[in-house]
Amino acid sequence: MREEELWGCIQKNDNHALRKLFDLHYKPLCIYALQFTERLPDAEDIVQSIFIRLWSKREELNINSSIKAYLYKSVFNACIQSKRKISKMEASVDDLKYEILQSQIEEDISYQQYKIDKIRSLIEELPVRCREILLLSKKEGLKNHEIAEKLDISIKTVESQMGIAFKKIRQGFENEELILFIYFQTRCTNN
Repeated sequence: MREEELWGCIQKNDNHALRKLFDLHYKPLCIYALQFTERLPDAEDIVQSIFIRLWSKREELNINSSIKAYLYKSVFNACIQSKRKISKMEASVDDLKYEILQSQIEEDISYQQYKIDKIRSLIEELPVRCREILLLSKKEGLKNHEIAEKLDISIKTVESQMGIAFKKIRQGFENEELILFIYFQTRCTNN
């Protein structure tokens, strides 16, 4: 049976004729679609959807060319439309990823600033000598023996005061992550 005869039978609700047309063109159409989709399941989905559309619109369709040409043109158009849809979705996903990342960065910066402000506040609450020793160590980078010499106190006193400072700062943060290094980096660049 020729393709034109098959099409005439399909238009008259002959699903056996549709099956013959399907068997005749399914594999070659999938191979054709695979050139555009790069994945066999996607190619098969497109070809199957073309046959479903052909069957569901059989009474309305007016095919002027050969049925084979119509099928190939339909597969081509569906592949192009699918590519456009995928590109649009990928662009939307990329935009969403960017927005999420931007939001996360803003939250991180905000949270870091909160911690920096809290560290500053906790350091300001330290006793004068304790604060002085901590800043000499962390801001100016002096070693314990250098601080002891500069302030004319013992190394044990320096170590004790540093321990007190760190303990009070840790208590101020309770279970929060301690980021003293950010505070001192920021403070050094701001001065």
